[in-house]
Parts: sequence; C-alpha cells; structure tokens
Amino acid sequence: MLFRSGTLLKKIIYGLSIVSAVIGSFQLHAKDVDWPMYGLDYTHQRHSPLKQIHHNNVKNLQPAWNVQTGVKASFQATPLVVDRVMYVSLPFNHVLALDAVTGKEIWRYQHQRKKDYRMCCGPANRGVAVSDGKVFMGTVDARLVALDAKTGRKVWDIEVADAATASAENIQTLQEGDKLKNSSIAGQSGIGIAMAPIVYQGKVLVGITGVGYGLHLDSEREGAPLGAVVGFAGSYGRAGFLAAFDAATGKRIWQFDTVAPEAWEGAFRTATPDGVPLNRDVDSEKKNLHKYPDAAKFGGGSAWTTPAIDTKRGLLYFGTGNPSPQMDDTSRPGDNLYTISLVCLDIDTGKIRWHYQQVPHDLWGYDVASPPILFDYEIDGKKIAAVGQASKVDWYYVHDRVTGRLLKKSDAFILQTNLFARPSPEGVVITPGAVGGVNWTPTALNSKTLTAFVPAIHWPVKYSKKTIPAKDGKPALDYSTLELLMDEPRWGVLSAINLRTGKMRWQVKTSEPLVGGLLSTASDLIFMGEGNGAFNAFDATNGQRLWSTQLPAGVNAPPITYQINGVQYIAVVAGGNQLFGFKQGDGIHVFALPKP
Repeated sequence: MLFRSGTLLKKIIYGLSIVSAVIGSFQLHAKDVDWPMYGLDYTHQRHSPLKQIHHNNVKNLQPAWNVQTGVKASFQATPLVVDRVMYVSLPFNHVLALDAVTGKEIWRYQHQRKKDYRMCCGPANRGVAVSDGKVFMGTVDARLVALDAKTGRKVWDIEVADAATASAENIQTLQEGDKLKNSSIAGQSGIGIAMAPIVYQGKVLVGITGVGYGLHLDSEREGAPLGAVVGFAGSYGRAGFLAAFDAATGKRIWQFDTVAPEAWEGAFRTATPDGVPLNRDVDSEKKNLHKYPDAAKFGGGSAWTTPAIDTKRGLLYFGTGNPSPQMDDTSRPGDNLYTISLVCLDIDTGKIRWHYQQVPHDLWGYDVASPPILFDYEIDGKKIAAVGQASKVDWYYVHDRVTGRLLKKSDAFILQTNLFARPSPEGVVITPGAVGGVNWTPTALNSKTLTAFVPAIHWPVKYSKKTIPAKDGKPALDYSTLELLMDEPRWGVLSAINLRTGKMRWQVKTSEPLVGGLLSTASDLIFMGEGNGAFNAFDATNGQRLWSTQLPAGVNAPPITYQINGVQYIAVVAGGNQLFGFKQGDGIHVFALPKP
C-alpha cells in the first residue's frame, strides 16, 4: 500500500538524485569558495571563512595577476567571483568578465550613456550583482542593465529614473562678483545609481542617488577638484527611492520613496534619537511650515548603500541620504523623514517596518551611506537579531533587527568638532562634516568576537551661510556652501570596535582618509587599501600591520578573497578618487601565496 501509487518512491528517487547532484557538484569544486555578492552574502559582514593566508605567511603574498582595464577614473567596484569567473564593473559602467585564475578576458560590455547626461557624483559605481545567469548593473545615467553572464550580451535595459524630473540649481542665481559664479559646474543634481544591486528571490533591488545632492563647483586648488558644494533654498532636487525589479523581465515590482509622502515633518525633534542636541529653531520651523506645502516633493534621500537582507524574516535594511535643498533648511521645516535614516522594509511589498533617523533635519550631509551589517547580538544572555550601522557622525549603532530599538551606540571613533553647528556668515569649521566619518565605505564584522572594523575619514569642512539680497522685485534668496579645507590636516583611522561595550579595541591612524573598504578573514586578518596606493594586511586582534605592497594608483575600493583549486586569492581594484585627489589608475590586482 505504501508504494501503490508510486508517489513516495518517486519522491525518494528524486530526493536521492538531488543529493547525488549536490554531492557531485561539491566534489567537482570542493576547493572553490566564491565571492558572489557585494558584501559576500546577504549579511554584508565581509568576513570570509578562508584562512589559508594567515599571520605567519601573509608576508609572502605576491602578485598572481593584474589587468589594466583601459578606463582610468575613480574606481570603487567590488569584484565578484562566481564559478571561477570574476565580474568587475568599471567606471562609466563598462563591465569585464575575467578568468579568476589567470585574469584572461572572457568578455567586455561597453555601456553607452545617454547623450549629454549630467552625472550625479562622478563616473564610479560600486559593483554588479550576479544571479539567475545574469549580471545586473545600475548605471550613472540611472538605468538598470541585465547582461548574459556567459556572453556579456545585453538581455534587458530599463530606465530607473528620469533626470529631467529633478529641478537643477542654477549658478546664474549667484551674485556678480561671487567667486563661485566664475567656477565651472561639475554637477547639478544629476540622477544616477551608485550602489551595487542585490538580487533576492527573483527581485533586483537598486536605488537612485543625486537627489538634492547640490551644485558642485570646480576649484583650481590642486588635489580637490570639487572645492565647493552650494545648496540654495527652494525647490531643488527630487525625492529618492529604492525599488525592486523582476530579474527576468526588468518590470518594476515596488518602489519605496525615501521621503515620506505624508507627515515628512515628523516630530520636530530638538535632539537626535539618542539625545544629542541639534541646535534647531523648532518654533520658527513650525511657524513657517504652511509656507512650504510641497517641500516633500523635493526631499532628497539618495539611496547610496546596497541593502542587507534578513532571509529568515523577509526584511531588508538600507541607509538614506541628505534632505533637499542640501545644507539650507529654509524651505524644508521639520525632521524631513526618512532622510539620514536606517530603514527597514518588507522585501515582498516594499512597505516600511521601521526607521531610525540618525540626524533629523540634517544640514551637514551626514548621509547613512555605509552598508548595514546583520549579526546576532547578546544582552543578558538573550540572543537578539541585530543590524549594525557605521555612521558619518562617528558612532557605530546596533539596533534590534525587528523593532529598530537602539541596543548599543559606540564611543566616537574619530574626532568630532562642532558636530551639529549651524552654518554661519563667517563660516564654521566642522568635523566630521559631509566627507568625514564613515562615508560610502563598507565596514566588516567578526560575529564570533563581536568586533566591527571601521575605516573612517578626518577632513575638516567649512560651512557658510549667505544671502542674495532682494533686488528688482525679486525676494532675497538664502544659500549655503561647504568647502573641503585643503590647508587643514586630514587623515584616516581604522578602528576595531568591541560591540559588547562600544569601546575601541584598537585604532590605527593613516596618512590619508580611508575610503576603500575592508575585508576580514577567519585567520584574523584585515585587508585594506589607502589613497596613496598602499595595500595592507593587519592583525585583526591588535591592529599590527603585517604586510604591505604599493599599487600604482590609490585604492578606493574594498578588497575580496576567493579560493579556486585550493588556492586562496586576494583581489582589489586600484583606480584612485578624483574628489580626494588620489592618483587615478585602471588596475585590477590579485595576490596569492607562492606555489609550494
């Protein structure tokens, strides 16, 4: 009776065949370990289980291969390795598929940008996603492209956002004689995609950047081409969003607007949620609220960071950028939800579950730009599903993953000066400021020791408040500027943070700001590049530098590790960074131990 229908027998045979196939596949590549996603996996811990390279032999690392891509520009991409193929997105959204053992080119995709398209934030992007036989990439001209992973052939290409929907700031508004008026424009609230996409259950997730990013003006000062950012009061920019697309067709499934369509003014907080005063004139904001009924339409909220995904609960986590107009808050009273926030969404619907706004009513560009990290956290013997977030304001936050409740806030990991001071006519110097703290840079985490590894930037920024007087019947117009101070010392700090206590385990100061990102391995090594071209390995337990090599360009990208045929490789791209003045290049560099 048990086998009368044959159903159970068929199930057993089918099950055994699946097991056999899995075992066979495992044996075929038993010594292979991929790096298949931007953050290695959905948690974004960037902590690899590989440990062939360890404290005693890391000094023996040598080049395995390198490739010059032919595209010299700011290079931020994380390479992916899937089934012995390395996929790398180049500046301006070209893509290379390479043999991960030899570096031999398999195919190349040349992206054709829209004609005369204003880029938001330069030519760099942070990488691709590989899934379902396709390579997915968000572009600087706000498109989402799917390529055939074997051939590089374009499968589909869709428009994610139209830059024409964003109102551009106008340099002509500046007064004659203003030194900024004679500068050339490097950007005007252009809309693009910087983040590496991520794929989950047939959905490609990606968000747009540049919404309300401000008017960038060139500077003649060497080493800082973007010497000033101007933010006018008024309706400039547009609302940002994160969206999910069907991986097979490119059809939009849902969209979450990072600016709340209703009640974006929030609770008019006078302090951050963790109690730091914000120096706001809340009474004045409330009084003027009725003057700006459409402020949320131009609210900003760029989505800079690839989401982390809780696969058990069907939740995703990502950070949002500054409100618009940037720096000048005249026309946007209120908290400006959900800007400068860690946001949790239901991955099936895109509906918000909770948010934590690190800086309500931001004036300083304190975007939540670094990818969040998922891990288990223990309080009083109870294990809690947690999400960690490194910030531009120089604290590391740990939240309950389900509720958003703040579980721990670390000590400051870099210098804070005038943290929430308002721009003034004479100018106020602030650290960390818009480029400081942890920018877009990925952090890493060892979940066993509950140690977060955080690369940060110290670079003072001057914020100034200015007014264009009323003239010829036109009302007065306020605007603000931020300028990177080239004559002030700047540096980087690599921190190991004990998340149980919030205290620093150790810190290492570097000569240049750290913007490249980290790799952690099970052998207690941390790999990190610097803007001067140094590529290093550190002891994760004490911060001691164990190995270093000099690359021909600044490292502005996170390293990865993978294993093929039992050989562990370390890979990183080196292409510099225009904003920080790091030497530009076009190299993909891969290292391994000498063959026995």
